[in-house]
Amino acid sequence: MMQSPQGSAGSVVSLWRYPVKSMMGEELNATEVTARGLLGDRAYALVDSSDGKVASAKNPKKWPGLFDCRAAFAGDLRSDAALPPVRITMPDGSAMTSEHGRLDETLSRVLEREVTLTAAGRGTGGSVVRAVPASRSRAEAYWPDIDGLGHRDTVTDFELPEGTFFDAAVVHLLTTATLDRLREWYPQGRFEVRRFRPNVVVRVLEDPGDFAEEAWIDRTVAIGEDVRLRITGPCQRCVMTTLAQADLPRDSGILRTAAQRNHANVGVYATVESGGMVRRGDPITLLG
Repeated sequence: MMQSPQGSAGSVVSLWRYPVKSMMGEELNATEVTARGLLGDRAYALVDSSDGKVASAKNPKKWPGLFDCRAAFAGDLRSDAALPPVRITMPDGSAMTSEHGRLDETLSRVLEREVTLTAAGRGTGGSVVRAVPASRSRAEAYWPDIDGLGHRDTVTDFELPEGTFFDAAVVHLLTTATLDRLREWYPQGRFEVRRFRPNVVVRVLEDPGDFAEEAWIDRTVAIGEDVRLRITGPCQRCVMTTLAQADLPRDSGILRTAAQRNHANVGVYATVESGGMVRRGDPITLLG
């Protein structure tokens, strides 16, 4: 794999935030980045009242309807203020905010499991939403029967980082070059950004070889003037990449291709060394 030199590496082509874990999210033109990632990202999740586990589309047999719901904030976000209410659009097109007293009841009916909308780690503008407990939350993942996966045809239970609804890290970065390469290997598959749910999508300046962003692991990426991300490791993909959403069909070949070509890793995780504003079009620079 080609090692990218220090200097200009590309630019931001899109930014994504997912206000409610495992629901469809919102594309942004600009956002603030804090120590907890993009402001408002995975700020909420649904918690299963029967077992206390966080609802995750990683276990689609248990949660088949999560990807049919969409979440967006109903107001502007500021790091020095409580989060505004989140608006959730149901599969039938109806919408309800986190201020509505019957939201949990409605979501429970839609998902056919009793759930509670829960906030992670900070105050919100929706007084009916309870906060996540201080102890670590847990969720489940189903692993399909695909060569190259660490588990096959089984459900595993995993722990989320304390006080958050992230699976592993607060920022997920992906390059368009990686998506292009995957399309070459599996041209009948639709390798679109929304299958992989990144926060920051980058267009690189030069062809860097396969899985471009992995050359940045253990390095710092500067975005614009203020934001600095430390790339910590690859992002292992799961069954969520194969699920149908909107006009995208279910396609196990998406995950199979990633497993065959790169141990199921697509994109990288990052921690935030310094926050600030990021905008679409911001330059990406590799530091030491």
